[in-house]
Amino acid sequence: MPSRPKVFYNPLCPVCRASFADQRRRMDAAGEPVEWCDINEHPDALTEIGADIEAVRLRLHVREADGSLAIGSVAFVALWRRTPGQRGLSRFLGLPGNRTFAAFLYDTFA
Repeated sequence: MPSRPKVFYNPLCPVCRASFADQRRRMDAAGEPVEWCDINEHPDALTEIGADIEAVRLRLHVREADGSLAIGSVAFVALWRRTPGQRGLSRFLGLPGNRTFAAFLYDTFA
């Protein structure tokens, strides 16, 4: 089983690239142990999550340390939960009534 979360992301999308650069900077500064996987450089890694490259190009995928998989807005909430300054946002968006809203926003911008 993995010892830390692994983020499967698409840096070819300009919006995604900027978002992940900021998220990675925040998490590195906080000392959060996360593995970052550029799916374009390492498409073979997608076998770890059973997804094809197009699925990850459309939605962020995070494999948690326990092996579970978070996709889309749920994946961002999982990252924010580990990030100082973003934990409150993760709690708010993780509430049952807000999950649908978060998914809508994610799908609109993704």
